[in-house]
Amino acid sequence: MASRRILVTGASSGIGAATVRALAAPGVALAVHARNNRDGAERSAAAAREQGAEAEVLMADLARPEAPERLVQEAAAALGGLDVLVSNAGFADRTPVAGLTDAAFAHSQDTILGALFRLARAAGPILAEGEAPRLVAVSSFVAHNFRTDSTVFPASAAAKAGVEALVKALALEWAPLVTVNAVAPGYTEKDSGAHAALDGPAWEAVKARIPLRRLGKPADVAAAIAFLASPAAGYITGQCLHVDGGVVI
Repeated sequence: MASRRILVTGASSGIGAATVRALAAPGVALAVHARNNRDGAERSAAAAREQGAEAEVLMADLARPEAPERLVQEAAAALGGLDVLVSNAGFADRTPVAGLTDAAFAHSQDTILGALFRLARAAGPILAEGEAPRLVAVSSFVAHNFRTDSTVFPASAAAKAGVEALVKALALEWAPLVTVNAVAPGYTEKDSGAHAALDGPAWEAVKARIPLRRLGKPADVAAAIAFLASPAAGYITGQCLHVDGGVVI
């Protein structure tokens, strides 16, 4: 049996795929989740196997209320248990409040905050039986960045702020057995061809507002997730680590 059993959601591209690569190693078994990009998930799984890990691909639409619990159960069955849950699935919506429909706002909440809630509720008892168990949720700088010279993402910001609040509540509820933390990426490069909330000129303008003067790379964020998911992070809980080049200070 693998010594580290890990479920990563939203792992077909970007930060999720980079997280799979950062965590993959001999003795690690990974459940690689995607909503509908099976090809991307299979590529992530193949990369993990090349690094000596075991990897299984699992598909689920986490906006569906029943899907998170089913995904957790399938992952635990495939891996023989669960030591780490990385909740990464989500998307960005920059629609102003005046233009947001009830359905669009609810979709952000269901996909981001609702999915974390349901995943955590299902995974909690399983993680508690694991070795050095961890939950790491991916938040976003948009929950902290409200400036007149920056794009605001109302629906996404509300959902990600909820993620960080839920992380703190879970950290208290699950202590001392399971640590629960969040990582908040800043402006991060997208995979070629992937949907982006900003266009080319807007990305260039953004760099001037980042103290480190560059966009983040998925690997930058994945390294922070991998640390918080590791046994070495056993005395950290209820925290949000910003990986954003200083855009939120």
